[in-house]
Amino acid sequence: MAGLIPSDKLEEIRAANDIVEVIRSYLPLRKQGGGFVALCPFHREKTPSFHVNPARQIFHCFGCHQGGDVFRFVQEYERLSFVEAVRRLAERAHIRLEFEQGDRPAGERDLRDRLRDLHERLTQHWHRILTVAPEGQPARDYLKQRGVPAEAVKRFRLGYAPPGWEATIEWARRERIDLRLLEQGGLVIKREGGPGAYDRFRGRLMFPIADVQGRVIGFSGRVIEGDEKSAKYINSPETPLFQKGRVIYALDRARRALLDAGEAVICEGQLDVIACHMAGIETAVAPQGTALTADQCRILKRFVESVVLCFDSDTAGQKAAIRAVDDLLASGLGIRVAVIPAPHDPDSFIRTEGAEAFRDLIDEARDFFDFLLDHLCTVHDPESDRGRVAIVEGMAEQVAKAPSPVVREGAIRRVAARLGLSPDTVREVFGRRARRARPAVETGEAAATELEEEPPSGKEFWLVRLLLSHPELAPWAADNLQPEWIRHRRVRDIVTEWLRLLEEDDGEALPSVPALLNRLPEEKTRHLVTEAAVLDRDIPQATAQLVDVVARIEEQHLDERLRLNKQKLAAAEASDMELVRALTEENLQLLRRKRELQAQYSTAAGRRP
Repeated sequence: MAGLIPSDKLEEIRAANDIVEVIRSYLPLRKQGGGFVALCPFHREKTPSFHVNPARQIFHCFGCHQGGDVFRFVQEYERLSFVEAVRRLAERAHIRLEFEQGDRPAGERDLRDRLRDLHERLTQHWHRILTVAPEGQPARDYLKQRGVPAEAVKRFRLGYAPPGWEATIEWARRERIDLRLLEQGGLVIKREGGPGAYDRFRGRLMFPIADVQGRVIGFSGRVIEGDEKSAKYINSPETPLFQKGRVIYALDRARRALLDAGEAVICEGQLDVIACHMAGIETAVAPQGTALTADQCRILKRFVESVVLCFDSDTAGQKAAIRAVDDLLASGLGIRVAVIPAPHDPDSFIRTEGAEAFRDLIDEARDFFDFLLDHLCTVHDPESDRGRVAIVEGMAEQVAKAPSPVVREGAIRRVAARLGLSPDTVREVFGRRARRARPAVETGEAAATELEEEPPSGKEFWLVRLLLSHPELAPWAADNLQPEWIRHRRVRDIVTEWLRLLEEDDGEALPSVPALLNRLPEEKTRHLVTEAAVLDRDIPQATAQLVDVVARIEEQHLDERLRLNKQKLAAAEASDMELVRALTEENLQLLRRKRELQAQYSTAAGRRP
């Protein structure tokens, strides 16, 4: 998406948003040397490890290794996409944001903006009906009966859609709103076999559904009176704004609490979520359905490491909990289950037993696989061979959906101990199920991933620090350093892009750290850049140190070439004299270059890093 915004426009927005002022609007900064420090907003800590460098316009946390420029900070703190973060900062600086070809057509962007405005105005309209209009009395009576306080109505902007077939259409006409926009927003339904349309939401308590930025994008309506054939809840249909499987109710209100707690409480309905929040449990959210989708799990994982599922204690509730976890297990999120005693749901339990009792239920929530094992042992007879087979197979089916081998081994021990079986027997069943459930990971691929996680060597990390701290040394590095000499892939990518920046400007302008960050697609590579560049400490004899480090990196490269050639010589056939001569000649050249380096740099090198 970054490529859809012209680079000069990105630079204009970045220049207009000083990173210190932007971050200071979110959290307190304390001056330290040439920069600023704070407690990191992205993880818990007692000693500040979050640094902001005003000269290079970057931040980095040495605790959790988050880092980047002003766009990255807003993106991570607000949990926005890159384009949304750019929009936010453009609005802050009163800069008109323009897109290159390839972004959504201007007409589509305009439609989304008009739909957001429509949803906001309708939220206000329905809220006024609920709180002050005579026709809102049935909804007020229902909320009083359910024990929903006025503060909750205000905080969650609840509303009431009157029962008339065209009440919303008439409101839109009075407000001079195009009726086609109502249809595009899913707020009206075309009549079958005739002209005109009628309201989708009629005689319902209305829950505005917001995106993570708090902008209303859809609605959920609960029936409060009428025949039993009416659906209890109806939601907005799929629209340019609203995709049910990607929306989590109350995430906009819960996100800061989720980041602090690291765990979300998942309820089944909006009233349950509201009751939790009013009781001080502000980590409560709800999917737009009974089960979380893969997209919703990915969104949640940006905020938390685990979830607590709140379901009823009856058999239907327990089955619902099991059905709800497929995508949760695959996401790697930790899962616990809090069983609400019959006949309660979270809302009625909090009203009857109090907030502290509900917190105790959350605190005592069991690991999902403990819950599942208990459920399977209730459904099947653990004393019979058939029952034990069904229990092991049921456990294996769910464990196969979890990617963690630690989770798998823990479940194996639980099942073996509970059923009096050997761990090897259970492990064999689990293994068969896992092989059917997902393909094995390629050995080479796994090894490459493991190697990639290793940090760079001291000299290669110091090379990055020297280049980023002293951009005036980039021309010398371009003439004397070959990126292929560098072992660590991320360091190689950083140096390659740094020198390309210099080359693209024909050496007339020195590269900058924010410009470099924009060119690096991998998050871990960007974090390596900010770690190397955020501390604005003086590096004595930087030129001499760069000369020395480059010499040592080239020597490392020469030694690796010599080692590989030695292996080739050992494997060469005695009859292949041409290959032996070629390798021997290359080794002589490599040794000659090593001696040149030692002679050339022995007096030029400064203090070694």
